[in-house]
Amino acid sequence: MEIVLKEVQTRKDLREFIFLPAKIHRGRENWVPPIWTDEWNLFDPGKNESFSHCDTIRLLARRGDEVVGRIMGIVNRRFNEHRGEKTARWAWLEAREDRELIHTMLDRVEDWSRQLGMERIIGPYGFSDQDPEGYLIKGFENRATIATYYNFEWLPGIIEEEGYVKDIDYFVYTYPIPDPIPEQYQRICDRVRERGFEVTEFTKRRELKPWVKPILSLMNETYTETNIYGYVPLTEKEMEDLARRYLPLLDPRLVKAVMVDGEPVAFVISMPDLTLGIQQAKGRLLPFGLLKILRAAKKTTQLDLLLGAVKKDYRGRGLDILMGAAIFRSGIEAGMKVIDTHHEMETNETVRSGMERMGGEIYKIFRVWQKDLGPVAD
Repeated sequence: MEIVLKEVQTRKDLREFIFLPAKIHRGRENWVPPIWTDEWNLFDPGKNESFSHCDTIRLLARRGDEVVGRIMGIVNRRFNEHRGEKTARWAWLEAREDRELIHTMLDRVEDWSRQLGMERIIGPYGFSDQDPEGYLIKGFENRATIATYYNFEWLPGIIEEEGYVKDIDYFVYTYPIPDPIPEQYQRICDRVRERGFEVTEFTKRRELKPWVKPILSLMNETYTETNIYGYVPLTEKEMEDLARRYLPLLDPRLVKAVMVDGEPVAFVISMPDLTLGIQQAKGRLLPFGLLKILRAAKKTTQLDLLLGAVKKDYRGRGLDILMGAAIFRSGIEAGMKVIDTHHEMETNETVRSGMERMGGEIYKIFRVWQKDLGPVAD
């Protein structure tokens, strides 16, 4: 049957767009559904602040009466102005193994991007680096983690057949939490404390809540200054949205910061692996899904790193070691055995070598592709 592409316009369209992955990936052991309430907020222009500075197109693909694919095109105007680029993005592509279908969806987004004057397109990449980025190319035997894609093994090959080439690879390491904490870590921490630095720890979410915006503001500053791939500074509203999305799921004991004059100069955010609980809850928080997620979080032995940063003037002073040791102690107390490092850019050799010195092994690789866009089609 002919493939028909339709823009998402109605609530029914949006529902089909949001829930198509559950249909596509049904029965896959290592696929983890998203939190569906988050998806409704993510894809709704009335609720997601990112739509205010992005041109977007949300497409459903049909064969007859059946929805068989989806894709989203994004032009982040604020990012392009900040970087002096004309780059579009595609993301959230879902389909079964059908080369014609995937070609049709990508071709439509590419043409849409040309019409907006874009010269290059990357993907998969969402509004920002807080969204899933990169398709899995290694590590399919491992369960997905929160905020990452778990795509089919055949999909990267089709992307490259469409003329896309690697733009960047992200490496994800796993390594055992050292117990006891190595003596050399303890010595470094002692020296750092002698210089007047201490880790600020949290035990309750209400203690953490006032620091969410200052911590995310520090992330804005450091990620912009270090030119993190694809990063665009968050607005106040986006910070609020991010906090609302993750704060209920965080274990405050696994968030660490270093303060100077009442302001954070370094932080690290980690959380227990929630994916088994999310699978059990089928992505639904109500009526009992949140309880299943929190129950699974208490039983997991995997700690997932999410975000971290050190202010420029405080780098090289051992603050990362100080916070790392504190994370290790809290993780050990919570029964954690291993750490998932989340995405590390392949170019970040300093961090990657540190992971390897600690016994880390690469167990997942995610890839983002790019393609130069030709002229607008007649």
